[in-house]
Amino acid sequence: MAKLAEKFDQAIGVMSDREGKYLTFALAGEEYGISILKIKEIIGMMPITTIPQTPQFVKGVINLRGKVIPVVDLRLRFGMERINYTERTCIVVVEISGGSGTVMIGIVVDSVSEVLNIKGGDIEETPTFGTKLETDYILGMAKVQGGVKILLDIDRVLSRDEVTLLDKAA
Repeated sequence: MAKLAEKFDQAIGVMSDREGKYLTFALAGEEYGISILKIKEIIGMMPITTIPQTPQFVKGVINLRGKVIPVVDLRLRFGMERINYTERTCIVVVEISGGSGTVMIGIVVDSVSEVLNIKGGDIEETPTFGTKLETDYILGMAKVQGGVKILLDIDRVLSRDEVTLLDKAA
């Protein structure tokens, strides 16, 4: 019984670590969230310079006030259908942990929704979908306003090799 209580306390501790403010955004009709601490800025779509021989989800690079930032289309990274960008499509500039420190990248999302303060008690573990699916990049599932928002661990959305590739492209 004591071990069960200890495991429960650990689970509560993990969830409360995830508590905080999240920028929420839409991708293919679903709502996602990234910790506001990882967000540097949100910008409208701008010209993206393509880089040859990069994965399909790497759109290229942008010049953001003199700094070259690699841009990834999150729809394509997640294997979703490609769509034409609209006036609501934007680039969220995030700071992720890379092999050589932190790396700034832009992620293309369908639209930005809002900033939500999500309590630890409203975040559940990622359900297991079987052994074949990689869900390490999902931080948890937030129960908000009768729905569910998928919270992303932006540091894990891209592999170390992909981050290194983007760092070199910039």
